[in-house]
Amino acid sequence: MADVTIIENAGDGAIADWLAARIGEVMAAGDGPVTITVPGGSTPFPIIKELLEKDLDFSRLVVWPNDDRIVPEDHEASNTGKLRALLEPAGAEVVTLTIMEAVPRFDLAWLGMGADGHIASLFPNTDPQLRDQRQIMRLTPDPLPPEAPYDRISLTLPSLLNSAQIAFVIRGTEKRAVLDKAVAGQSDLPVARLLSGADQPVTCFT
Repeated sequence: MADVTIIENAGDGAIADWLAARIGEVMAAGDGPVTITVPGGSTPFPIIKELLEKDLDFSRLVVWPNDDRIVPEDHEASNTGKLRALLEPAGAEVVTLTIMEAVPRFDLAWLGMGADGHIASLFPNTDPQLRDQRQIMRLTPDPLPPEAPYDRISLTLPSLLNSAQIAFVIRGTEKRAVLDKAVAGQSDLPVARLLSGADQPVTCFT
């Protein structure tokens, strides 16, 4: 089971400070690219805006979406399009998920979680497995979220776990209850499966 640190009542600025510190540490340790994966939805984008104010060499940053809706990148539901609009002007590279991509080891996997315990687009109905041979998969959530009723493409559990450290940003009491059960090993939801396979540090901001 993962070694989980929970940081309570963290605002966007504090989370951005933490992310900047972790990214900065990796940049200081070598000269190559720093590769991270980030979630979609509404929560991360204000944090990313704060992060872009930090003194980092964003030209060395390579950003993978955890997942995306299968829509054109100029569609309002596209995570990739939103990430490009924010990060590319700062010099960062944003990767488009396709099932042919070779997924690297991430310096940091930043994840969100739904109230049903899904992470990335690994919803409970998709039965994600720790030993999945795929790095990326196409899937259909069931039920389809009404705010984003689209098929998905997603990193798998092994791809997310192939990271030096993991961070979650989880907001609201309903999600916190789901997280607490997962941390305690009291559920079999996708988030619990990920945590059961994690041997790196996991930091959860609530």
